[in-house]
Amino acid sequence: MTPSDDTTTGGRPAPAPVARQLAGHRLFQPAAFLAALLLGNVAFTPDFLAVRVRNGHLYGSLIDILQFGAPLILVALGMTLVIATRGIDLSVGSTVAIAGALACEHLAGAKDPGSLPTVMSAVAVAVGVAAVIGLLNGFLVARLGVQPIVATLVLMVAGRGVAQLITDGQIVTVSSSTYKMIGGGYWLTLPFAVLLAAAVVAVTFLAVRRTALGMLIESVGGNPVASRLVGVRAAGLLVTVYVVSAVCAAVAGLMISSNVSSADGNNAGLWIELDAILAVVIGGTALTGGRFSLGGTVLGALVIQTLSTTIYTLGVPPETTLVFKALVVIVGCLVQSPAFRARLPRRRRPAAPAPGVGDAGVRQQEVHP
Repeated sequence: MTPSDDTTTGGRPAPAPVARQLAGHRLFQPAAFLAALLLGNVAFTPDFLAVRVRNGHLYGSLIDILQFGAPLILVALGMTLVIATRGIDLSVGSTVAIAGALACEHLAGAKDPGSLPTVMSAVAVAVGVAAVIGLLNGFLVARLGVQPIVATLVLMVAGRGVAQLITDGQIVTVSSSTYKMIGGGYWLTLPFAVLLAAAVVAVTFLAVRRTALGMLIESVGGNPVASRLVGVRAAGLLVTVYVVSAVCAAVAGLMISSNVSSADGNNAGLWIELDAILAVVIGGTALTGGRFSLGGTVLGALVIQTLSTTIYTLGVPPETTLVFKALVVIVGCLVQSPAFRARLPRRRRPAAPAPGVGDAGVRQQEVHP
């Protein structure tokens, strides 16, 4: 064996190449998927990645993806924590609609809808009601033992009806520049919604990765029996993650309604829960619970929003939009699946000769049987 063939250094395995380490990182695949979508758009729209300054604000397709993807990032962020506990929250779309309806109704009936105290009170009402919805979901799952998909499905259907009752089945419009700031305003040249979403992501990351909260959530989702035996209060954690999920959905509902200055109880946040689940899966978090990745979820949400932008850019007919979106997501999930990659044909290396048997030995066996 020559020195170049030695794969150890001082008795330790040689470090893997940098490229292999990057490819093995959990964020590599969603980041590569996002990069492929962006580069694919450049092929059809050469200035797709261009960012311009207009009236002191940044404009461009990338900025639009961040701005319109901010609500999905928030919803997917809360969904990640719920899925990490082996749960699911199908009521986030209804919570989005309820939050927007409450805030717009509050502003529409106020004497001064543009004042900061009025807007703050509208935001407080929407977030407070959303927290109650999260408490109800958590109580049904943690205390009464209702399956998460059943408990949240009830509020998914009923919540949409509640949103329409709040608005009397009408689209409620508001005229408030202060409220418009939440989803459609700019601050420090960037959309305020992007900065708000980044702040929520940062706070959530610090809460779950700089404290024991994240480890406790993963323990409850990974092995609930073992976590209960070591004294982890699973019920309290379950209620907490459902409240966080509902609050994130409420903030997303405020962004959506403020961006269009109106509340639509029927269509606001429609099917956003499915996009959030897809974003979590693309980000690498397993639906079986346990370990989760907030960074992967953010990338997954950006992938979903970039895909939506791509569909509009390519001029895909509206009746085939969902089919096109589903096909691309399926391909992305298959690429990330270890079981699928293991089934792909690979080039086999030639088998090495048996130890101690060389060409001379073979010829000798042929001469002297």
